[in-house]
Amino acid sequence: MLIGIAVTSGLMLLWPIIQRVRAGGSVTAAQAVQLINQHDAVVVDVRALTAYQAGHIANSRNILLSELEQKAGKLPKDKPIVVACDRGNVAMGAAARLRKAGFERVAVLEGGLNAWVQAGLPTSTKKK
Repeated sequence: MLIGIAVTSGLMLLWPIIQRVRAGGSVTAAQAVQLINQHDAVVVDVRALTAYQAGHIANSRNILLSELEQKAGKLPKDKPIVVACDRGNVAMGAAARLRKAGFERVAVLEGGLNAWVQAGLPTSTKKK
C-alpha cells in the first residue's frame, strides 16, 4: 500500500513536467513579446469569449479549446505560435494538441494572461 502511495505521489509531482514537455515548452511574457515582434508569432487565446473580450493580447486569435482541432488549419505552420489562457494550465493542453496536429513551433505563455498583465504589458478589448 505504501508503494502505491509513493508511486501515485511521484506521478502527481511529475505530471506538470510531463504536460510541459508535451506542450512543447513555455515562454515568459518578455520572450513572447520578442517572438511577436521579431518572428511575427501568432498568439492563440484559448479562453472563453467573454474573458477574451474583457481583455486580450493585441492581435491574438480567440479559439476555444473545444474548437482547436477544427480551426487549427487556419493557423500558419511557418510562424511560431504562443498559446495563452488565464494562468497557462489550459494552454498546455492546447499546445499539445497543436503539436499533434503538426505545428512544430508552439509555446505556452508561462503564467498566462495573468503574467502578461502583471508584467505591465498592454491588453486590448478590440475585436479582431
